[in-house]
Amino acid sequence: MLTWLSTLTESRVRVDIPLRTMALCMFMLVSSRLGSLNALEKCRYGKLWQRYGVDDKLPSADQLGRVAATIAARDVRRQLKTIYRKLKRRKALSPSSHDNLYALVIDGHESSASYLRCCKDCLTRRINKNTPRERTQYYHRLVMGALVCKRFTVLLDAEMQIKGENEVRTAQRLLARLLRDYPRAFDLVVADGLYAQAPFFKTVRAAGKHVIAVLKDEGRELARDVLGLCKCVKSHLLNTRTTKRQVWDIEELASWPQVGMPVRVVRSQETTTVRRQNGGALHTQTTHWMWVTTINSSCLPARQLIDIAHERWNIENNAFNELVTYWHADHVYKHHANAILLFWLMTMLAYNLFHAFYFLNVKSPLRNRLDKYRVAAYLSAELLASDVPPRLCSP
Repeated sequence: MLTWLSTLTESRVRVDIPLRTMALCMFMLVSSRLGSLNALEKCRYGKLWQRYGVDDKLPSADQLGRVAATIAARDVRRQLKTIYRKLKRRKALSPSSHDNLYALVIDGHESSASYLRCCKDCLTRRINKNTPRERTQYYHRLVMGALVCKRFTVLLDAEMQIKGENEVRTAQRLLARLLRDYPRAFDLVVADGLYAQAPFFKTVRAAGKHVIAVLKDEGRELARDVLGLCKCVKSHLLNTRTTKRQVWDIEELASWPQVGMPVRVVRSQETTTVRRQNGGALHTQTTHWMWVTTINSSCLPARQLIDIAHERWNIENNAFNELVTYWHADHVYKHHANAILLFWLMTMLAYNLFHAFYFLNVKSPLRNRLDKYRVAAYLSAELLASDVPPRLCSP
């Protein structure tokens, strides 16, 4: 499983510690969820590293940070692609809400922000503008693409936002690479309301894929036309076990000429009954959703479109939140754009490997007794043990 570490490339001129040793330390750091380069330094003695064939001297925390800024991110991306191909070849991936259509969810995430520390690649913004408390904040943002599957979410790639571009432009660069590296991995691109822009839609359609985006701005001409048509178009009910949905499905709309093609808008008024934690009283809440898409109803009925569109939250709940909370993905190991991206990609790789192991190798009776966080704690303890031979399973 660790043979891919030997394929990494770097830009160091003087090499005192081999790159494979450096990369092994980084991958062990994210796989065992230590969350700090200094925490890894405490594990540098004893028989721990001899288990993995490391007889060289081990790097310090500062050395690891400096080397992470020189390692090419494309090599880690290549391993992410290898893991996906193995999972696909072994029939481990299947669509979550449709029999044949795979959905790629794209979203942005702000990985770090500071008023004091900055680098040459930091994005900047003014906080409390035109007030005595106005300050400059430095931050990094990345855009990630995740494939939503039935059992778990597969993280495919990430791209750092650079100066002078917005999140949508970064997503277009990421999408261009995903279309090149994973041309047949997905059929739909699902995004939030920020991506309901003509350039993004044109990029997706030019590649032969369809796109679904949230339509938030009710002041747009397209949204105003849909709200007006809903008064004279008959709705239909698409209820689920927990939610009552009143749905309007309107096709062949020409109110968005910038896209260069008619679009379809699905509006859903969803009513759900929830029980409040404080007092246990039942409360009924109603939400309103609108999605604009390029796929017609004959290929994707409204019920399945709504299910796929709601899966956009998987990248928040099952990817960003879990990566940040349990995998320390937002921790800045080295304040350098390439180092931040490298550690994110390595964390995504460890995330994919762990979830493939948990859902494909761990038997269901054990999964019923131990959730994935408990299993992750056992694996982390075993990875860092100095007297137990490693038992790593690849998907």
